[in-house]
Amino acid sequence: EVDLDNLPIDHGLGPKILEYHPNDRDAVRRTYLLKIRPCQPRKHNFPQRNISNVSRRFNPAWFNEYGNWLEYSISKDAAFCFCCYLFKHDIGKQGDDDSFVLDGFRSWHKKERFNSHVGAPNSAHNKSWKKCEDFMNQNQHIQDALVKQSNQARSEYRARLTNSIDCIRFLLHQGLAFRGHDESDTSHNQGNFFELLQFLADHNESINKVVLQNAPNNIKLISHDIQNDIISVAANETVNAIIKDLGGELFAIVVDESLDVSNKEQMAIVLRYVNKNGCVIERFLSILHVLDTTALSLKVAIESLFSKHGLSMSRIHGQGYDGASNMRGEFNGLKSLITKENKCAFYIHCFAHQLQLTLVAKNVEYIDSLFNLVVNLLNVVGASCKRHELLRQSQAARVTEALRNGELTSGRGLNQETSLKRACDTRWGSHYGTLLNLITIFSSIIYVLENIADDGSNTEQRGEARVLLQLAQSFDFIFNLQLMRNVLGITNELSQVLQRKDHDIVNVMALVPISKQRLQKIVYPLVYLLVKLTLILPVATASMERVFSAMKYVKNRLCNRMRDSLMNNCLVMYIEKYVFSSVDNETVIHHFQK
Repeated sequence: EVDLDNLPIDHGLGPKILEYHPNDRDAVRRTYLLKIRPCQPRKHNFPQRNISNVSRRFNPAWFNEYGNWLEYSISKDAAFCFCCYLFKHDIGKQGDDDSFVLDGFRSWHKKERFNSHVGAPNSAHNKSWKKCEDFMNQNQHIQDALVKQSNQARSEYRARLTNSIDCIRFLLHQGLAFRGHDESDTSHNQGNFFELLQFLADHNESINKVVLQNAPNNIKLISHDIQNDIISVAANETVNAIIKDLGGELFAIVVDESLDVSNKEQMAIVLRYVNKNGCVIERFLSILHVLDTTALSLKVAIESLFSKHGLSMSRIHGQGYDGASNMRGEFNGLKSLITKENKCAFYIHCFAHQLQLTLVAKNVEYIDSLFNLVVNLLNVVGASCKRHELLRQSQAARVTEALRNGELTSGRGLNQETSLKRACDTRWGSHYGTLLNLITIFSSIIYVLENIADDGSNTEQRGEARVLLQLAQSFDFIFNLQLMRNVLGITNELSQVLQRKDHDIVNVMALVPISKQRLQKIVYPLVYLLVKLTLILPVATASMERVFSAMKYVKNRLCNRMRDSLMNNCLVMYIEKYVFSSVDNETVIHHFQK
């Protein structure tokens, strides 16, 4: 089965149309015509090639002259014909060569070949183009149906589509699942989408008249395919809004990988740039499933994504990654591969990651011992609901006693219930929160350990609790606990600043040594350009951790079969809520009906 959501944008990388199964070809053609369109990376840095002792390259101005059919393959540095790729094999050669279909046209010094390829009105190219038009027209069934219907039917259709979009918009905004385990009419829980639409219908009679049971069976606009199409359109428009805001400005990329709940390697990409108002902006662009994490594979995936959205690697001014070797490798890392093409793509090792590695250093024995013991304490005390409840009751009794003795003050928001908090390696600053919580409920933790040591269900549990009691009350542990609480407390503000989306490398460098001085008395345009280029440089990769946290929320254990394209579309709109909210329903309806 063909994955229509992941068809290659670059025809130089993908199979020919004849290589698809005959039953799949029309679906592939429909996807290319309606969603993908000709591949025209206008901002790509087209390579020079020596032709007859003269340096030649593809001219992007040709896109304007032959825009309805001309496309360019970055992988092959060659031009192809979009309509001939889709239909010429149905027509035959008819005396014309296949350079624009098979291997691609690369004779940049012979521009006249473009016109000869188009040829006379009855040429193979024009017949292919006519087939494209006919194929598009036969797929305009929604518009054709709308024209033929009465004004009332048109109005009902629009209301039905708008309500489906509104439900989808709400679920995407909240990062909620769409489907239900049983969506049949007799089900008591049909899933979030159907239940939300039914809720709207139950509370608004005008909506109830046109949706669900009161809608025609062939145009309910609630099927899974319709939902996916609307999600896809909304995601595309959200990304288009981001690309439009970026304009032709320089930008930096922040890249990281993580496993999703299905154990599939996902690579997230964030753009960082300075917008027209001079504000530093970080926007999530896409998350891609990658088969392997070699630097070359990641670079190819990024280039393919850039080609899809008309971005150029030559506009990259900065790169931000963590310390993984496939990312920052001096010779074969992703950083090096991109820098070879663009020497201005400066690499920044995530400052927040460096700070985290420095503070929670696993190669420092006493720190390593401290956090290992903290993890063991949390695992033992939080091993069951019974122990959690014992901890909660003990802490509540101690807070009540402290309030009675005047050791604590009461007030709104004070003395809230505190529970165990685990540290996470991908959440910088979480170790500080873990230590604060541990100190706050330390007496209650000791009480639970004593209870386990006396009344544990077996000798192994009782023995483990006694060992932990001895270690947790030792001078070394208490001293190191208070020491690291103070150290992490001092650096926590810096850590939080490093994770802000709008921070820049200049301010960070000023915060760390507190010695940098601002630039003064230089011509304003040069200062602004220098400041803008500096602001683009990514200080930290905290945005990536937010992406992966969102990924675990959107694609969770119950939704582990979600397709990659659907997950990407949902994440774009869940993470970039502000941009998504600027995309109105009219735009979504317009592109959905195409």
